[in-house]
Amino acid sequence: MADDGRRGDEDERGPGAAHHMFVVMEALLEKLKLLNYEEDVLAKHNMKNLSRHYFVSSPYLGFNPGEQFYMFTIIAAWLINTAGRPFTEPQEYEEPNAMVSNILAELRAFGGKVDFPPSKLKSGSGEYVCLVLDRLADEALRRKGFSYRRPNYPTETTEEESVIEDDAELTLSRLEEEMIEEPDEEEENVMDLETLKLRTTHTETDASSKPEEILESTVDAAEWNLEVERVLPQLKVTIRTDNKDWRIHVDQMHQHRDGIKSSLKETKSYLDKLQEDIGKTLEKVSSREKYINNQLEHLIQEYRSAQAKLSEAKERYQQASGGVTERTRVLAEISEELEKVKQEMEEKGSSMSDGAPVVKIRQSLTKLKQEIVQMDVRIGVVEHTLLQAKLREKSNMTRDMHATNIPEPAAGPFS
Repeated sequence: MADDGRRGDEDERGPGAAHHMFVVMEALLEKLKLLNYEEDVLAKHNMKNLSRHYFVSSPYLGFNPGEQFYMFTIIAAWLINTAGRPFTEPQEYEEPNAMVSNILAELRAFGGKVDFPPSKLKSGSGEYVCLVLDRLADEALRRKGFSYRRPNYPTETTEEESVIEDDAELTLSRLEEEMIEEPDEEEENVMDLETLKLRTTHTETDASSKPEEILESTVDAAEWNLEVERVLPQLKVTIRTDNKDWRIHVDQMHQHRDGIKSSLKETKSYLDKLQEDIGKTLEKVSSREKYINNQLEHLIQEYRSAQAKLSEAKERYQQASGGVTERTRVLAEISEELEKVKQEMEEKGSSMSDGAPVVKIRQSLTKLKQEIVQMDVRIGVVEHTLLQAKLREKSNMTRDMHATNIPEPAAGPFS
C-alpha cells in the first residue's frame, strides 16, 4: 500500500522527482560553502566535511541517522542565526520533537510553507531536510547581501578553427607528397613485376621464332650453382603493405560490414522474439496493474484519508509536545528556585537550633568580666600611686611653708 501511494506521488510530480533531492543537496552544499560553514560550523564542532549527498535519503548511502539529525539541527540553528534571528544552539540530549518544532517555527517566520509532517525531519535525511536547509541558506545569503550574477561566456573565435583546419589540410597534403617522393630502399633488391612479365613474353616470342631443336648446355654445373646462389636474393618478389593506405581501410570496412550483416541476420530473429515476449509481458503487467488498481481503489482512498488524519494527529501531538516541553522547562526553573529556598531555610533553622553562639557569648562575658577585674586592679593601683604623689606633694608644700615662716634671730647687745 505504501508503495502504491509513493508511486502515485511520483507519477503526479514526474519521473525525475526521485532524483530532485540530489540536485537540491548539491546546490545546498555550494551555498554552505559560500557562507563559510567549514570554519563557522565544522571547525567549531570538530566535524568532517559534508559529502555531496549527505542529507539524501538512499539505501545505497550508509550514514548514521542520529549523526545526520544532529548535523541537521546544528546547521539549521547556525543558518537561522546567520539570517538575523536569535536561536539557541541545540544539544544532543534535547528532545527531537521540540527541536524540530522550533526549527519549523523559525521557517514559518521567514515566510516558508510547511506542508509536510514534522516527523519527516526526525530521520535527519530526505527531501524535506534538504528543502528546509536550502530555504534557510537562501535567507542567510539574502541577509548577507549575496546575489547571483549571470555568467559571462567567452566569445568563440572561428578564425583560429579555420586556421587549424587549413594547417591540418596542409599537413595532410605534405604527408602525401612525402609518401610519394619517399625513395624505396628495397627497390634495388626487388624486381619489378611488370618488367619481369615483359621479359617472359619477350623470351616466349623469341623461343617461338627459333627452330625447334634440342638445346644442350655448355656451362659447367659448378659455375651454374654459383651463379644461382649469387642471383637468388635478387629473384625474391616482395609486396609491401602500408597500413596508412586508404584502400586497406576500405577493405577492412567492407569486411566488418559483411560480418555485421551476417551477425545481424542471426541475432535479428532472437531480438524479434525477445521483443515479442517483452511486449506480451508488459501487456500482462499493465492489465494486471489496472485490475489491481481498480480492485484496491477504495482501500487506497481509505489509506490516504487515514494517512492525512495521522499527519494531522502528529501535528497536534508535536504542538502539544512543544507546549509540554516549555512547561517542563518552567517547572524545572521553579523546582530549582524551591530547592534554593529550602536550602536557605535549613541553614537558618540549623543556625537557630545550634547552641554554639550562646556558648561563645558566655565565654565572651567571662573574659570581659576578667578584663574588668584586671582593669579595676589597675585603676586601684593608679589611684593609690596618685594619692601617694598628692600626699608627698602636700608634705613638701607644708615643709616649704614652715621654712618660710621661721623668724629672724634678735640683735645682740653688741650690735
